[in-house]
Amino acid sequence: MQPAPDTPAAPDPIRVGLVGAGPWARTMHARMLAAGPETELTAVWARRDEAAREVAEAYGTRAASSYDELLGRCEAVAFAVPPAVQARLAVTAALAGKALLLEKPLGPDLPSARALAETVAETGVVSQLVLTKRYHPATRDFLARAAGLDVTGARSCYLHGGFLGGDLATAWRLEHGALLDLGPHLLDLLDAAVGPVAAVRGTGDPRRWIELTCEHTSGAVSQASLSGAVNLPRARTRVELFGPREELVYDTAALDHEVCWPVLRAEFAAAVRAGRSTALDARRGLRLQELLTQALPR
Repeated sequence: MQPAPDTPAAPDPIRVGLVGAGPWARTMHARMLAAGPETELTAVWARRDEAAREVAEAYGTRAASSYDELLGRCEAVAFAVPPAVQARLAVTAALAGKALLLEKPLGPDLPSARALAETVAETGVVSQLVLTKRYHPATRDFLARAAGLDVTGARSCYLHGGFLGGDLATAWRLEHGALLDLGPHLLDLLDAAVGPVAAVRGTGDPRRWIELTCEHTSGAVSQASLSGAVNLPRARTRVELFGPREELVYDTAALDHEVCWPVLRAEFAAAVRAGRSTALDARRGLRLQELLTQALPR
């Protein structure tokens, strides 16, 4: 049936190729992108052909036989691979003119993250970070309320037991620990809620438990505790802001993270159609990588 003359037709979905076929690719990226209607999952490519086929078949698309084939079947690429792989392959995709849906951190280290961010800037392709909490209405409400506060200090944590075993205990997470995996989320929230972080230092073991102390340009000081190796019934993310007025608390315990995916998908598609990245782009990813590098215990 043709749409009524006064009803604008829905824009064509953004054709997205997925790189990766691990647990996170299956449970989040593929499911989100295939659900639409703003996006269409057009192909999946992974190092293991069999894994790519399994994900592709589950979501009614095809497995690409090579990365080049995947790039030929899409206008945007989503990455669900370790940081070192993303940093290398995303540069190739950007040079091919593809929009990028990027995981955090951008790369395993600052030079690789900077190379990716610079390529994105030079090519002008749209980029967006999968900082999942940022797409929840409760997070946006928290940040809006924080903007009106005079914050003098903050404390926060992101804790779970995923690295003790199971799908999250991947090789790169066990090697680099909570700082690279969980740190981007918490540093992003503190930088946005308290104000730009001027300096950060870390103590502890990134693979077991690490404490961060951030000095903000406003003069405020914040602290963050990070671990993926503690036995908890569920992940715990909490930010507490303090000042001369009331305390403001952000806690994800009661949040339904399924709310995030449709928002993320719609905003990425809108950015690709408009040709303009949101604030959560590769440049933001580089900013977070700079802070992560400062935080590495000396």
